[in-house]
Amino acid sequence: MYKKVNELYKKLERASLSYDIPTADAIATAEFISRLENLRQSMQTADVQAVLVIAGTNMRYFTGLSWSMTERLVGAIITREEVIFVCPKFEESALRPQLKVEGSFKFWEEHQDPTQLVANILLANKVANVAIDPECPLWLYEKLNKSLSISRICSAVSLIGNLRARKSNSEIALITRAMSITLEVHKLAYTFLRPGIKSSEVINFIDEAHRLLGADKGSYFCAVQFAEATSHPHGVPGDACLEENSLVLIDTGCQVDGYHSDITRTYSFGVVDNKIKEFWAIEKAAQLAAFNAVKPGVTCEAIDSAARQVLAKHGLGPGYDLPGLPHRTGHGIGLNIHEGPYLVKGDNTLLAPGMCFSNEPMIVVPGEFGIRLEDHFYVTEEGANWFTQPQSSLDKPFS
Repeated sequence: MYKKVNELYKKLERASLSYDIPTADAIATAEFISRLENLRQSMQTADVQAVLVIAGTNMRYFTGLSWSMTERLVGAIITREEVIFVCPKFEESALRPQLKVEGSFKFWEEHQDPTQLVANILLANKVANVAIDPECPLWLYEKLNKSLSISRICSAVSLIGNLRARKSNSEIALITRAMSITLEVHKLAYTFLRPGIKSSEVINFIDEAHRLLGADKGSYFCAVQFAEATSHPHGVPGDACLEENSLVLIDTGCQVDGYHSDITRTYSFGVVDNKIKEFWAIEKAAQLAAFNAVKPGVTCEAIDSAARQVLAKHGLGPGYDLPGLPHRTGHGIGLNIHEGPYLVKGDNTLLAPGMCFSNEPMIVVPGEFGIRLEDHFYVTEEGANWFTQPQSSLDKPFS
């Protein structure tokens, strides 16, 4: 057993040098500048004088700064003329080297209230209305709302979301690299399985595989489910052992320059029941139906409907009833692993070139098994392109 494990780790080391994983450049400075200009055009249309983004993915999208939200406010006030960074004075040396756009700095010390500093900056710039980062936590919004004596505070969700939804060629290249890495990791994990192996062992192996193949920090997440546990969309507590003739579901992903991958494979370990084979084929057909329905100008909810129509023909559902599909068909992906718009009933967003989505119309049979095939696509002028080719077989998932 341990000999096999050691051999596979050696294989990982070789794989990091030999796999044909596409390269991708980091987002160029010119693209960050273009993003700010696009935001300013949207601000003009919406009659917004300033946008406040805070540490997180929106800050990274517009400025290049990769910084996590904490109790210490790090943000940027984007006006129609400039960018003003707000941060603790002692963090200046850590922040400046990451920034891809120019701007001025306003600092606050530990004993000071940074929301009052933001208010003073807006007052000095004669800002009468401001849109706040939709990722802003409630406690920070309440403090800002109390400090800002301006006529209008609104959410920047549509201003930012509409820009981030349509990925550039550079973003698609980064997602493609991330997806390619994760698909290779799935292949390696398949060869790593053996009777009696614990799900935690597989998770650790996948994390190391992601790291060695070029992901930012190993796995961004990983779920490994066996047998009946596959019927729970996000798994159950515990550390199950794999038995012969079981269904395996592995859902994992990584990041490359902040952009995510997210791929699920469901396959047999040994021989499984014919009912599983039948439902696997239905899942495969539903995923393909969703993909084939993609065209610019079609609503997001229509893609969800296309998958559900396949399930309904086989007596599954209706709606979220089980056996059937208990959640949406897909989510957007980019700097966030789940981001809008969504392939779900009620989302009437029109598909447009550059939008990227998961395609995962999972089938759950309560108390028995679940099947999720998850790949992602991006919208083109003609329809959709896969980031990774879907699984072709239940018993030979990587033939």
